[in-house]
Amino acid sequence: MSSLNEIKSELRLYMNGPLAQSLRERGLKYHLIFGVELPRLKEIASKYEKDHALAQALWKEDIRECRILAGYLQPADTFLPEIADIWLEAMHDTEIIDYTCMNLFRRLPYAKDKAFQWMASEAVLTQYAGFRLMAHLLRGQDAPLSSQDKDELLDQAEAAASSDSSLLCQVARDVLDKV
Repeated sequence: MSSLNEIKSELRLYMNGPLAQSLRERGLKYHLIFGVELPRLKEIASKYEKDHALAQALWKEDIRECRILAGYLQPADTFLPEIADIWLEAMHDTEIIDYTCMNLFRRLPYAKDKAFQWMASEAVLTQYAGFRLMAHLLRGQDAPLSSQDKDELLDQAEAAASSDSSLLCQVARDVLDKV
Protein backbone atom coordinates (compact mmCIF):
# COMPACT_ATOMS: atom_id res chain seq x y z
CA MET A 1 0.00 0.00 0.00
CA SER A 2 1.37 3.44 -0.86
CA SER A 3 2.16 5.96 1.88
CA LEU A 4 -0.66 8.19 0.64
CA ASN A 5 -3.20 5.39 0.97
CA GLU A 6 -1.81 4.39 4.36
CA ILE A 7 -2.20 7.96 5.61
CA LYS A 8 -5.75 8.27 4.28
CA SER A 9 -6.68 4.95 5.92
CA GLU A 10 -5.28 6.16 9.23
CA LEU A 11 -7.19 9.43 8.92
CA ARG A 12 -10.40 7.46 8.49
CA LEU A 13 -9.66 5.57 11.72
CA TYR A 14 -9.40 8.81 13.68
CA MET A 15 -12.30 10.59 12.01
CA ASN A 16 -14.21 12.90 14.35
CA GLY A 17 -17.64 13.64 12.88
CA PRO A 18 -18.68 16.39 15.31
CA LEU A 19 -15.37 18.25 14.81
CA ALA A 20 -15.61 17.84 11.03
CA GLN A 21 -19.14 19.26 11.10
CA SER A 22 -18.02 22.15 13.30
CA LEU A 23 -15.19 22.97 10.88
CA ARG A 24 -17.62 22.93 7.94
CA GLU A 25 -19.99 25.22 9.84
CA ARG A 26 -17.05 27.54 10.52
CA GLY A 27 -16.69 27.89 6.77
CA LEU A 28 -13.86 25.53 5.88
CA LYS A 29 -14.34 24.30 2.34
CA TYR A 30 -12.54 21.14 1.36
CA HIS A 31 -13.56 18.14 -0.68
CA LEU A 32 -13.38 16.18 2.58
CA ILE A 33 -12.82 16.99 6.26
CA PHE A 34 -12.08 14.09 8.62
CA GLY A 35 -11.99 16.22 11.76
CA VAL A 36 -8.71 14.75 13.02
CA GLU A 37 -7.15 16.86 15.77
CA LEU A 38 -3.69 18.41 15.43
CA PRO A 39 -1.93 16.20 18.04
CA ARG A 40 -3.05 13.11 16.13
CA LEU A 41 -1.90 14.66 12.83
CA LYS A 42 1.54 15.32 14.36
CA GLU A 43 1.65 11.69 15.47
CA ILE A 44 0.79 10.49 11.97
CA ALA A 45 3.39 12.79 10.40
CA SER A 46 6.07 11.51 12.77
CA LYS A 47 5.78 8.04 11.20
CA TYR A 48 7.04 9.29 7.83
CA GLU A 49 10.25 10.81 6.52
CA LYS A 50 10.02 14.18 4.82
CA ASP A 51 9.22 13.39 1.19
CA HIS A 52 8.54 15.88 -1.60
CA ALA A 53 6.45 13.52 -3.74
CA LEU A 54 4.32 12.40 -0.78
CA ALA A 55 3.78 15.98 0.40
CA GLN A 56 2.73 17.09 -3.09
CA ALA A 57 0.34 14.12 -3.39
CA LEU A 58 -1.16 14.96 0.01
CA TRP A 59 -1.60 18.60 -0.99
CA LYS A 60 -3.46 17.66 -4.18
CA GLU A 61 -6.05 15.65 -2.24
CA ASP A 62 -8.02 18.76 -1.16
CA ILE A 63 -8.61 17.11 2.20
CA ARG A 64 -8.05 19.32 5.26
CA GLU A 65 -5.92 16.81 7.13
CA CYS A 66 -3.87 15.85 4.06
CA ARG A 67 -3.00 19.51 3.49
CA ILE A 68 -1.89 19.95 7.09
CA LEU A 69 0.22 16.79 6.82
CA ALA A 70 1.73 18.06 3.56
CA GLY A 71 3.20 21.01 5.47
CA TYR A 72 4.81 18.64 7.97
CA LEU A 73 6.21 16.27 5.36
CA GLN A 74 7.46 18.67 2.67
CA PRO A 75 11.26 19.09 2.78
CA ALA A 76 12.20 22.77 2.68
CA ASP A 77 15.11 22.23 0.30
CA THR A 78 12.91 20.89 -2.53
CA PHE A 79 10.08 23.41 -2.12
CA LEU A 80 10.58 26.04 -4.80
CA PRO A 81 9.27 29.62 -4.39
CA GLU A 82 6.82 29.04 -7.24
CA ILE A 83 5.31 26.08 -5.39
CA ALA A 84 4.87 28.22 -2.28
CA ASP A 85 2.83 30.68 -4.34
CA ILE A 86 0.76 27.86 -5.86
CA TRP A 87 0.02 26.40 -2.45
CA LEU A 88 -0.91 29.81 -1.07
CA GLU A 89 -3.33 30.41 -3.94
CA ALA A 90 -5.10 27.18 -2.99
CA MET A 91 -5.50 28.21 0.67
CA HIS A 92 -8.98 29.52 1.41
CA ASP A 93 -8.93 29.75 5.19
CA THR A 94 -6.66 31.03 7.94
CA GLU A 95 -6.33 27.62 9.61
CA ILE A 96 -4.35 26.08 6.75
CA ILE A 97 -2.32 29.28 6.35
CA ASP A 98 -1.42 29.21 10.04
CA TYR A 99 -0.37 25.55 10.03
CA THR A 100 1.57 25.81 6.77
CA CYS A 101 3.43 28.95 7.90
CA MET A 102 4.29 27.26 11.20
CA ASN A 103 5.26 23.85 9.82
CA LEU A 104 6.79 24.63 6.43
CA PHE A 105 7.03 28.21 5.20
CA ARG A 106 9.11 29.47 8.15
CA ARG A 107 11.76 26.83 7.35
CA LEU A 108 12.20 27.96 3.73
CA PRO A 109 15.50 29.68 2.89
CA TYR A 110 13.54 32.43 1.12
CA ALA A 111 10.85 32.79 3.82
CA LYS A 112 11.57 36.44 4.60
CA ASP A 113 11.35 37.41 0.91
CA LYS A 114 8.02 35.57 0.57
CA ALA A 115 6.67 37.24 3.70
CA PHE A 116 7.41 40.70 2.31
CA GLN A 117 6.05 39.77 -1.12
CA TRP A 118 2.80 38.44 0.34
CA MET A 119 2.34 41.36 2.75
CA ALA A 120 2.40 43.70 -0.27
CA SER A 121 -0.43 41.82 -2.02
CA GLU A 122 -3.91 43.23 -2.54
CA ALA A 123 -5.54 39.93 -1.48
CA VAL A 124 -6.43 39.81 2.22
CA LEU A 125 -5.56 36.13 2.75
CA THR A 126 -2.24 36.56 0.95
CA GLN A 127 -1.42 39.55 3.16
CA TYR A 128 -2.51 37.53 6.18
CA ALA A 129 -0.10 34.74 5.15
CA GLY A 130 2.74 37.26 4.80
CA PHE A 131 2.15 38.65 8.28
CA ARG A 132 1.73 35.20 9.88
CA LEU A 133 4.94 34.04 8.24
CA MET A 134 6.79 37.13 9.43
CA ALA A 135 5.43 36.63 12.95
CA HIS A 136 6.88 33.10 12.98
CA LEU A 137 10.21 34.36 11.66
CA LEU A 138 10.39 37.11 14.27
CA ARG A 139 9.35 34.77 17.07
CA GLY A 140 12.14 32.35 16.26
CA GLN A 141 14.60 35.05 15.21
CA ASP A 142 14.96 33.08 11.96
CA ALA A 143 15.05 36.23 9.88
CA PRO A 144 17.21 39.00 11.25
CA LEU A 145 15.86 42.25 9.88
CA SER A 146 18.00 45.04 8.51
CA SER A 147 16.91 48.59 9.28
CA GLN A 148 15.47 48.78 5.74
CA ASP A 149 13.51 45.55 6.37
CA LYS A 150 12.21 46.93 9.68
CA ASP A 151 11.06 50.14 7.99
CA GLU A 152 9.26 48.19 5.27
CA LEU A 153 7.69 45.87 7.83
CA LEU A 154 6.49 48.77 9.94
CA ASP A 155 4.98 50.48 6.88
CA GLN A 156 3.17 47.31 5.81
CA ALA A 157 1.96 46.53 9.34
CA GLU A 158 0.73 50.08 10.00
CA ALA A 159 -1.19 50.08 6.71
CA ALA A 160 -2.76 46.70 7.51
CA ALA A 161 -3.52 47.69 11.10
CA SER A 162 -5.58 50.63 9.84
CA SER A 163 -7.38 48.65 7.12
CA ASP A 164 -11.05 47.73 7.09
CA SER A 165 -10.18 44.05 7.58
CA SER A 166 -10.32 42.98 11.22
CA LEU A 167 -8.30 39.90 10.21
CA LEU A 168 -5.46 42.06 8.89
CA CYS A 169 -5.65 44.46 11.82
CA GLN A 170 -5.21 41.60 14.27
CA VAL A 171 -2.32 39.90 12.48
CA ALA A 172 -0.54 43.19 11.80
CA ARG A 173 -0.75 44.13 15.46
CA ASP A 174 0.71 40.74 16.35
CA VAL A 175 3.71 41.47 14.11
CA LEU A 176 4.09 45.01 15.47
CA ASP A 177 4.29 43.56 19.00
CA LYS A 178 7.25 41.42 17.93
CA VAL A 179 9.29 44.11 16.15
